[in-house]
Amino acid sequence: MSRYRTTGRFLLLCAVWGTAFMATDVGLADLPAVPFAAVRFDIAAALLFAAVFVSDADVYPRTMDDFVYVLVGGTLTIGAHHAFLFTGQQYVTGGVAAVLLGLVPVVTPALTRLVATDEQLTAATAVGVMLGFAGVVIIANPDPTNIADSVLGVSLVLASAFAFAVAAVVTHSRSPSLPFLSTQAWLMVTGAVVLHVAVLVLPGQSFAAATWTPSALGALTYLSVVAGVGGFLLYFRLLDDLGPIEMSFIEYVIPVFAALAGWLVLGQEITPATVVGFAFILSGFLASKWRALRLRSVVVTTISSFTGPRDD
Repeated sequence: MSRYRTTGRFLLLCAVWGTAFMATDVGLADLPAVPFAAVRFDIAAALLFAAVFVSDADVYPRTMDDFVYVLVGGTLTIGAHHAFLFTGQQYVTGGVAAVLLGLVPVVTPALTRLVATDEQLTAATAVGVMLGFAGVVIIANPDPTNIADSVLGVSLVLASAFAFAVAAVVTHSRSPSLPFLSTQAWLMVTGAVVLHVAVLVLPGQSFAAATWTPSALGALTYLSVVAGVGGFLLYFRLLDDLGPIEMSFIEYVIPVFAALAGWLVLGQEITPATVVGFAFILSGFLASKWRALRLRSVVVTTISSFTGPRDD
């Protein structure tokens, strides 16, 4: 029963985060990209801090790991990642953006091996990265009538994937002393501050250009409350149950829900190039993670042989 419950939660998270791409597309029809992202995390941070105060958990960062985790994670995972992603989705659909973010688990191990002195860049990792980038080239497949926008959109989403991956590498060895809720609250408020600064310095990203229509407010509420607070809480609970390798597969289920939601709600079509590119990115992930996946399979099989069904 526990396995079915975990599988159900995994699929629920994929659905929530997959439909978030469609909600972003809806909001971008009326809201500038960076202000949209900034307000999303204003709301999410306020809700999480309210939960922190209600739970009476420790609030303030104290250790160096606390500060590094919050500053790097908030600046890159929340701020830069979503600034690039939301801006990129002005030029490509949510379904394409979701597929491109499948590069995160492909490039993360490569970045880890480049910055860690005790890790080597293996042939499998190199092959995985090359396959992943081949997938990006295929997906980019620029429309000759609109080549600038298609290349710009793919490049921005690719930058968002790199920001996310770099943050994962830098924060991987950090062990924040703050409780989970407090850490997430600080991540989101840090990211919101970064996004508000970006609003001030980037052209065409003024709040004055926003039109607060019912559909924009609905998209903002969904992204802040359901995909933001609810999604992250569910993600980290699943991370404890499944571990990082199995959880990384979420990047290959999310695009299915993103494409389905975009098709049903917005009439967006998935091109053959996107499907082929997705296959290349997935192949890159499997190539770079093959040894880890085989090792996990052997361990699970061994444990199962000793803890199989019992009659008592």
